Amino acid sequence: MTDLEKKIVAKIPGEDTGIEVKRSLCAICSPGHHCGVDCYVKDGEIIRVEGTEEHPYNHGKLCTKGSALRNYVYRKDRLKTPMLRVGERGEGKFKEISWDEAYQIIAEKLGKVKETYGANSVAFLSGYCKWYRPILHRFCHVFGSVNFGTDDCTCSASKVIADKVTAGCGAGPDMAHANTFLGWNYEGYYSSHLSVAGVQKLKARGGKVIIIDIRETPASKNYADLFLHINPGTDGALALGMGKLIIDNGWADMEYVEKYTYGFEQYKALCDAYPLSKVSEITGLKEEEIYEAAKLYATNGPACTNYSASALVHHINGFNAHRAIVCLSALTGNFDRAGGNVPNPPTYLHKPAGFKTREHEFRSNRYPGTARRIGAEKFPLWEAQFDETQSMELLNQLETGRPYPIKAIFALGMNAKMYPETDHLLKAMSENLDFFCLTDMFDTMTAKYADLVLPACSSVERGELKAYQGGYLTFTKPVIKPLYESRSDVDILCDLARIMDLDDELLKSGYEKCCDWMIEGCGLTVADLKKSDLPVKVPIAKWPAVPGKILENGFKTKTGKFEFYSTAIADIDPSFGLDPLPVYYDSLRDQNDPETKENYPFYLCTGARLAHAVHSRTHEVPWLRSLRPDPTCEVNGEDADRLGLKDGDTVELYSPVGAIRVKCQLTWKIKPGTILMLHGYDEANVNNLIPRNHLDPYSGYPGFKGMRCNIRKVERK
Repeated sequence: MTDLEKKIVAKIPGEDTGIEVKRSLCAICSPGHHCGVDCYVKDGEIIRVEGTEEHPYNHGKLCTKGSALRNYVYRKDRLKTPMLRVGERGEGKFKEISWDEAYQIIAEKLGKVKETYGANSVAFLSGYCKWYRPILHRFCHVFGSVNFGTDDCTCSASKVIADKVTAGCGAGPDMAHANTFLGWNYEGYYSSHLSVAGVQKLKARGGKVIIIDIRETPASKNYADLFLHINPGTDGALALGMGKLIIDNGWADMEYVEKYTYGFEQYKALCDAYPLSKVSEITGLKEEEIYEAAKLYATNGPACTNYSASALVHHINGFNAHRAIVCLSALTGNFDRAGGNVPNPPTYLHKPAGFKTREHEFRSNRYPGTARRIGAEKFPLWEAQFDETQSMELLNQLETGRPYPIKAIFALGMNAKMYPETDHLLKAMSENLDFFCLTDMFDTMTAKYADLVLPACSSVERGELKAYQGGYLTFTKPVIKPLYESRSDVDILCDLARIMDLDDELLKSGYEKCCDWMIEGCGLTVADLKKSDLPVKVPIAKWPAVPGKILENGFKTKTGKFEFYSTAIADIDPSFGLDPLPVYYDSLRDQNDPETKENYPFYLCTGARLAHAVHSRTHEVPWLRSLRPDPTCEVNGEDADRLGLKDGDTVELYSPVGAIRVKCQLTWKIKPGTILMLHGYDEANVNNLIPRNHLDPYSGYPGFKGMRCNIRKVERK
């Protein structure tokens, strides 16, 4: 009897249950948190989902989202067949067609746009999930287009680039050896749930925790020795103020600074402009708590820092705020130090696993030419540092046709709601595109604007390659057959490569051959991985990362050092006004004229996490939606009293570019003048309140978490 069979007998007594336990992963969170799941299958249907106890990543644990995986897979709005639009764009009127018909339409339409306007007039875009991206990226380039783009244009890439131009790479917290944890925007109960165990262990051995956030959270309540309840959008000023305190009080590791860093004198001069009184005024923090946080971080080392992928960089000053925080780790000698922040390069799809793959070569070695990608003319630092479009410029390029027209979009999982001024984007797509094809699992808002919609399958209906921390690699097997006529995204792409006769034998050979090419040299093949239901230890993997390698071999920057003053930014045309130092400026600086401040006095922060939600992926999952049935904004109780608002009131949030109606929830966990609103709802899309040009000039990232707005009660008729 196998281990899985024993598990069935142990949990479901009876000799002939007709139930099989099959293993897969939950891909609702993407890309990092893919937990192993045991799916109980009877008569071809999943009837129960549990965490896989033997899985090296989640060890049997599942969050609220993973626990609702079955609910997610069997959502009523699953797409069932390929569908061709028969009504106007946006009406949602389609007719069912066959896969063969769909493939022929795609080949014909994309070919026509390429012939008429050029291959770069076709944009290949992706939302969630991320697992198929190397295949789509290569497909785009082989087709001849430079315009491959993903949700990285609003997700984590700004942090990645900020790390790159400062230290040459990113670095994760070495919690196991730290004495102090600086949890900047850290909330493990709402996001990165498995990280909570590391904080608990640090506290248990006497370590100290500093948490900096714009709201009180379970993490700040349960773990913080010091909690800094900061004004939103002022993190960069706090980091520079802490830098000044560390330098002035002799807490800096000057031996490290002199040996391993570049531009310290310029950085010191910048920090000098942020004395304690000024930082206190900007951040809303008491002078003594700023002082104590800086002292604890700098003197109770080694100290590591949590760097959020998006919490900071979703301000128009967020790129430099992140850089300023990273600079603190070098100032105190905690970068590439045991117990500090240790570089650990990504192995595959952003996930570090202690070995190299050929993912980058696979997706980019067929780059078709020298044309500028979408967004390149406006965001040169992004173009120089990241190999995707900055799609926040897509709306403007659709409307103007400059520097060249975008006439077709081929997208996998594209979510228009991740773009500011969503309705204007959909309008521009309707009016300016010759063809829009979308592959998705569900009948989304974006799907209603497509000319052709293709049904994709879920993670439990396909096989996929995945790397895990600890030196592991896995290739999952389908738990159930693809529902209805849905197909795997990668199978769709490889089918199209053959039908369109693209010049790429590797793509034509199929997904598994492509994966074998990317992992060649690791000591395992896809066939080897498929023999196991669990991730397999890679023979060449080195885990964990050994601190000190960067210090020994040099940073991957022009100077070979950690750069307080970024030479990569200094190389950008000065006319763009990008400062090589991590300067601070107001996160509302483009909205600070007297009239706008008077009409829109509240600070709107979108995307504040809930434990059961991730973007728009879970809003239509019945179990999860029941936890908060209505789109709801959180308002400080003092503000609510002043405005005559009560819990459950319907309110209108409005900005200079849009308005939405939501429920109101009173809270005392945020500061007066701040409003929190979760994004991703069809019926209350908060990104319609964000102006298209409210963007960070370094990365092009939207100010999702820093925007002026106002609120008013909607009176019942």
